[in-house]
Amino acid sequence: MSITDLPRDQVYPDAGLALDIENTGLKLAGVRAMIGQAIFGQEEVIDLSLVTLLAGGHLLLVGVPGLAKTRLVETLGVVLGLDERRVQCTPDLMPADILGSEVLEEGEHGRRAFRFIPGPVFAQLLMADEINRASPRTQSALLQAMQEGRVSVAGRYHPLPRPFHVLATQNPLEQEGTYPLPEAQLDRFLLQVDVTYPERDAERLMMIATTGAESTPVRPVLTAAELQAAQDLVRRVPVGDSVVDGILDLVRSGRPETSDVAEVRRHVAWGPGPRAAQALMLASRARALMDGRYTPSLDDVVALAKPVLRHRMALNFSARAEGVTLDAVIDRLCAPLA
Repeated sequence: MSITDLPRDQVYPDAGLALDIENTGLKLAGVRAMIGQAIFGQEEVIDLSLVTLLAGGHLLLVGVPGLAKTRLVETLGVVLGLDERRVQCTPDLMPADILGSEVLEEGEHGRRAFRFIPGPVFAQLLMADEINRASPRTQSALLQAMQEGRVSVAGRYHPLPRPFHVLATQNPLEQEGTYPLPEAQLDRFLLQVDVTYPERDAERLMMIATTGAESTPVRPVLTAAELQAAQDLVRRVPVGDSVVDGILDLVRSGRPETSDVAEVRRHVAWGPGPRAAQALMLASRARALMDGRYTPSLDDVVALAKPVLRHRMALNFSARAEGVTLDAVIDRLCAPLA
């Protein structure tokens, strides 16, 4: 795609910006290929994970056990050159187990002082496995970190490394002993991605590749600094008026108080807030950059609508009683943009 192929209503990038977008797109193609050597049959999940990281956001992965969610996070850490750590969330996990704590130490001359020992949150890529098993108190410990990029311990702020991303997982089947994430925390995740079973051919390839005597190791393709540069570039990707208006129309039509869509007024309990529009804008830019395109299109908005809106909307009781699904409502919202 060249600059002359762009629609007339869209903003045209300058030559330097266009070259940066093309070069970054080529690097990201290498990232996708390297991840594909370790993760089989989850191309859409890989793409949405990269979109989240390029947009500088956090990701919620929802799927049953055994779908390579943990392996995906580990692979992303290696390929993107990020310091990766993992926290297994359980009901007895305390905030200090994630954030860190201060310990009292005695020096050489008998003088005592407190020293802060950082927790696993001080990583560039943190995996919170089965996050809904942690207590609300512990879940809230991640809230400030995800929103502000820093944590507060004993009255002192401690900045987190840059970039900083939380990739959390959730099991949709087993709900006993879990604490559903509140809407305020769900809204901190840029995307919610539903991880499904792979296709037969992909599962066959995975079965053979992962049970043999040898495995193909993944290697770094980007560095943390290069990822940050790509994140900065995402915010410079121009967006045309038609895409801006399409995002606004989509988000605002999902609010039952103001929507003209009958299904929304009838079935939606609460709709997406302004952060949904911000997430769609950033994610659309990131998706275009990942493909080496100079500007996003309405197709990007439609493709990202479900991961962006799925955790920012809720159905009422009558909708659930009638078997209405949230994905069906979002498809109705996207119909004017298709």
